[in-house]
Amino acid sequence: MFAVVIVSANGEWRVVRSFYSQAQIELTPYGESFKMEFSGREVVFLHGGWGKIAAAASAQYALGRWSPSVLINLGTCGGFAGVQGGVSRGEILMVERTLVYDIIEQMGDAEGAIRHYSTAIDLSWLREPYPMPVRRALLVSADRDICLPDIPMLIERYGAVAADWESGAIAWVAQRSGSAEKIGGAGRPNGTRCLILRGVSDLVGESGGEAYGAVEVFHEGARLVMEPLLRSLPDWLDCVP
Repeated sequence: MFAVVIVSANGEWRVVRSFYSQAQIELTPYGESFKMEFSGREVVFLHGGWGKIAAAASAQYALGRWSPSVLINLGTCGGFAGVQGGVSRGEILMVERTLVYDIIEQMGDAEGAIRHYSTAIDLSWLREPYPMPVRRALLVSADRDICLPDIPMLIERYGAVAADWESGAIAWVAQRSGSAEKIGGAGRPNGTRCLILRGVSDLVGESGGEAYGAVEVFHEGARLVMEPLLRSLPDWLDCVP
């Protein structure tokens, strides 16, 4: 089993670099990367970059260069304060569906455009028990921090509890894009198994965002969620057949 772990935001990657301070760094077109081994399993860590453009491009780069058996995205997300059932800082979401919501279609089917970039993530292959408590959830993505007026719509229309910038693009590429592997001269769909684990680094609600205008709150929240994810990574790899 060979895995690629993509980490998107700069603040998230700083935690990774500190956690694996002795890693031998290689530069890629998208960011730093390094290799580790856990109980005979080789893992490449890649700093993919923030936002949907970098996330999609670096995900396809990783799939084309390394052809992993599983693509793992570890990172943060902003939780919606006051959502029914509650979501709290430090909670880990295991994403089973992604949706890109900042698409504005005014000529045709607006909801059809949203559906086109929505991805259902098959997690049936992942063995239980999981190494840490997780909440299965939909995660919505956009190339922006959460706008306060959008929160009621995202909760009511999609049942969302949190949002990020990259997971929608990563999941979509893993499921649909062409692979570097060629069969008879034609590319085949990736169909790569994808595991997205995102921890709630900060909360956003009607009164504002905890990290808005206070980036140190995000940096501390990133450390709060990334370190447990990195500590548990070898055990997550044990869940991969």
